[in-house]
Amino acid sequence: MPTFSVLTPVHDGGHTYLRALCDSLRAQRLPGGWRLQWVVQEDGVTGRPAAQLPDEPWISTGTGRHGGAARARTLGLARVTGALLRCVDADDLLPDPDALARDIEVLSAHPDRAWTVAPCLDLHPDGRLEPGPYDPAPGPLPARTLLDGAARGAMPVVGTTQTVHTELVRLLGGWPALPAFEDGALLLSCEAVSPGWMQSAPGTLYRKHPTQHTASEAFRDRAESRLRVQIAVQRAEALHTAGWRWRPTALKD
Repeated sequence: MPTFSVLTPVHDGGHTYLRALCDSLRAQRLPGGWRLQWVVQEDGVTGRPAAQLPDEPWISTGTGRHGGAARARTLGLARVTGALLRCVDADDLLPDPDALARDIEVLSAHPDRAWTVAPCLDLHPDGRLEPGPYDPAPGPLPARTLLDGAARGAMPVVGTTQTVHTELVRLLGGWPALPAFEDGALLLSCEAVSPGWMQSAPGTLYRKHPTQHTASEAFRDRAESRLRVQIAVQRAEALHTAGWRWRPTALKD
């Protein structure tokens, strides 16, 4: 039975919405024969975020030394058992019960595609939903669509909408040690070595709230923002230059 793994990094104090995400994942309707695994990795060792969750076999919790979301994601990767992997942040939601099924269906129907992404909707405190400004057209993504957008300061999609073959994440070494944009950086590296697909339906509800990391003063520092995107772009460009290509193994129902 194939497994779809969702990986969520979380820190103590950042788990306010973790139960809502749990309910969103529990409601997912996967295609016949597929099962769901949720890997919750604390960026820290308090155990308090995991204490908010039910003790159920589809949920795997772990702790680790504090080092940011990239480290937490990569530590959590050790417990991932799924053929496909999706990262969902602790304060976000999936938009509907078929969000993960759509990713499975696209990657099953297009075995040459190693990953898929989707539009992201900002979820404001008043319930208003706002689409992103740079969404590509649905369907096969032309080479360098995401990289060229990131290089000009207009990253087309949000990295946490990506579902990807887990083996490719491992081959690329997980998430780079960046203070932010580590999900986007991994996505750009995946694009550099394998083709992807853009979904038409939204894949993530990105919750906007005052305590989120992207609302912090450090995140908005322009010099650091340019630097972290530059590092991600340079890494992806190096992979393009190397000419190495990765081909996924066919998914089995």
